[in-house]
Amino acid sequence: MPHPTQLYQPVPDSRWPIVYSPRYNITFLGLEKLHPFDAGKWGKVISFLKEAIRRKVELEWGTEDGEYLQKVERNLGRALQEYRPDVVVYNAGTDVLEGDRLGGLAISAQGVVKRDELVFRIVRGHQLPILMVTSGGYQKRTARIIADSILNLYGLGLIGPASASVSAQNSDTPLLPPEVP
Repeated sequence: MPHPTQLYQPVPDSRWPIVYSPRYNITFLGLEKLHPFDAGKWGKVISFLKEAIRRKVELEWGTEDGEYLQKVERNLGRALQEYRPDVVVYNAGTDVLEGDRLGGLAISAQGVVKRDELVFRIVRGHQLPILMVTSGGYQKRTARIIADSILNLYGLGLIGPASASVSAQNSDTPLLPPEVP
């Protein structure tokens, strides 16, 4: 049963799925102006992006590996068909892991490793450079999962010296197994 939440708002198809609230802009009696961190940066980011947001991908509270990986594959593929970027910056957050109270999803450690592999195969299949940044994830086990994912990508030749020639089209490994464990 999905967790009732008011986090999901209708987003027109012409927008990107970015969650933002003016409450993200930290203020405290004007003292934020003295801090080196730009406490209002989230509002600035949104103002730079309004018109560019085009894809809404909804995930219910507690979404598991199978549905999550299918949505990643389908929507990343469609996005790269609609627009060919010069580079893909991939935010590989681990707040999707089961047990992360802020993420609210139920993705297994293996699901995160498969997600990263899937993203790299799709992007490499389009012959695009990819930059993976890690973020999110508030559990002590995330460091091991991130390391396992990077080792997996390296072992598959998706990163490292030979990675430029790897693509989804010439791989013998399907993007998703018939059934995700």
